[in-house]
Amino acid sequence: MELSKEEISNAMIQWELAWNDHDLTGVMELFHEDVFFEHWHGAIVQGKEALHQAWAPWFENHGGFRFTTEDLFVDEAKQKVLYRWQLDWPSSEKGYEGRPERRRGVDVVHFRDGKIIQKLTYSKTTVEIDGARVRLSPKGQ
Repeated sequence: MELSKEEISNAMIQWELAWNDHDLTGVMELFHEDVFFEHWHGAIVQGKEALHQAWAPWFENHGGFRFTTEDLFVDEAKQKVLYRWQLDWPSSEKGYEGRPERRRGVDVVHFRDGKIIQKLTYSKTTVEIDGARVRLSPKGQ
């Protein structure tokens, strides 16, 4: 089953609403059972249930995170999306924990059978915390 450009765009809009409602069940509805996810820090998760388990703690302690679409490019023929987003949330960066952070990034999203089969997430290497640019620290430091 292939989705039309309008169906893909509408699915992405509803998906972002589920994210911003901190509704993990709603977010997971759009994922294919065999989803492959790569996080901006390099972690890889395969399978819908494994992804649900990986994200559950984040959703439980969400801190009010909010995504805003900056650009959405849909390739209907390839069933792919380029989703450029802004994330506002409490920072987890060392020395800035809990302070308001603004992060920008891109998701490359592939659909199969009307569901997201692959989600590759990329983030800028600097974020904005309290109005100042902060370079991200290497993971684990």
